[in-house]
Amino acid sequence: MPAFRSCVSSVLAAVLLAGRVLVAAAGSVESPARVEIVDDWTIRVTLPTAQGPLCATFVIDHPDTMVVSGEKHERLPEFNAAAAPWGKGAVLAGVRAAECTVTGSLDPQSVVVRTGPSDDSKTLQQGKDWEADLEWGTIGRVAGGGIAVEQPVWIDYRHTPRRIDSVVLGEDCSLRLLRGAPHIVLCEPPAIAPGSSRLANISISGPIAALSPNCLFPILETSYPEPDPDLPPQALARLPETLRRLRSGEKLRILAWGDSVTTYGRWQQMFVDGLKDRFQDADIELITEAWGGRNTGSYLAEPPGSLHNFSEQVLGQQPHLVVSEFVNDAGLSPAEVASRYGQLLDDFRGIGAEWIILTPHYVMPAWMGPGFVAKEQREIDDDPRPYVAGLRDFTANHPEHVALADAALRYGRLWRQGIPYLTLMENNINHPNVAGHRIFSDALLALFGAPAAR
Repeated sequence: MPAFRSCVSSVLAAVLLAGRVLVAAAGSVESPARVEIVDDWTIRVTLPTAQGPLCATFVIDHPDTMVVSGEKHERLPEFNAAAAPWGKGAVLAGVRAAECTVTGSLDPQSVVVRTGPSDDSKTLQQGKDWEADLEWGTIGRVAGGGIAVEQPVWIDYRHTPRRIDSVVLGEDCSLRLLRGAPHIVLCEPPAIAPGSSRLANISISGPIAALSPNCLFPILETSYPEPDPDLPPQALARLPETLRRLRSGEKLRILAWGDSVTTYGRWQQMFVDGLKDRFQDADIELITEAWGGRNTGSYLAEPPGSLHNFSEQVLGQQPHLVVSEFVNDAGLSPAEVASRYGQLLDDFRGIGAEWIILTPHYVMPAWMGPGFVAKEQREIDDDPRPYVAGLRDFTANHPEHVALADAALRYGRLWRQGIPYLTLMENNINHPNVAGHRIFSDALLALFGAPAAR
């Protein structure tokens, strides 16, 4: 049981008062807890209250090292050093994440490859018989080595999943540490009891040697600060035809257009469900046109008759509203956005369609831009990608028939809610889970105002 020490004479009075002032307007936390590192695995938590601070010290469990013995692979592909790191060979099951793997989880000194399941089976040699990307957890045979094409092998290794622990203020007036369940990629904060308040999350992001400030995620807001419900929704000025159809019950054909993220069919269905909740008479037809691994330029380059020709498969659907999601456009500069998206806007206007552009979610830190990795998913409100700046400028400069649903802005505030955003990526790179798709939907629905009271 973690040690607890009260710093005030009347714990009950202070906690009751703290419960009243914990959450201010728009989900922000008025008096967030302060979390400090005492030593390698010990933290001190201080919660300000009107009666004085509440303090507690907790020892955080070390990372959870998993030992895998005798993982059988029926055959190893030849190691391909030129492939993407998650595709260089067979994937070790312990570090698998959807289509990819989790970097840094595998202990590189622990990998042993044998010809049989027992410890006395022949041990095969790295570099001679097999090779691996030990950062990404992929392994393959070496051509001409001691592993035949159809030969099974057995592999021992250790890996360390992620974990999120939480410090909570309990209904019984105590500060408590709750241990989260380890997961290779989609770890979640532990559930808390009714009447409790989550004060901070502690992120154990794999095989770390000790806690650092980047592990600490005090809860600064409990939800994204949504637009003022008393202000006119953006759709009123930017998407008048869409709004008219939603209100009148006239058919609204929505085309969700995007890359692999859109192929999942999640965010667009959430968006339509939310519109129907807001507009009871809405008659919505949802169409999805998505192409994994491609971008807007790919569509524009496809010839007539192609499965993904822009004129036929996007414009030809005759949508009233196009909603685009293209994280794969993230390499575009603001000037390139202005040029290409200007062309797209002209094309959409030519068929009488309105357009919502989604800014992209945050992706693997190494892909976000210089200096981003060092932030360790904290203090990342400002998206550094030129593409996102270009989208914001583009919609600001085109006030009619196009609107921006700024999902990137919401992803940039997840750290304030105690969430390392990478824990929402199913593949540890750029494919959001259901909660990540909900962020897209929330950004879209915010353009149409709050649901009407019923």
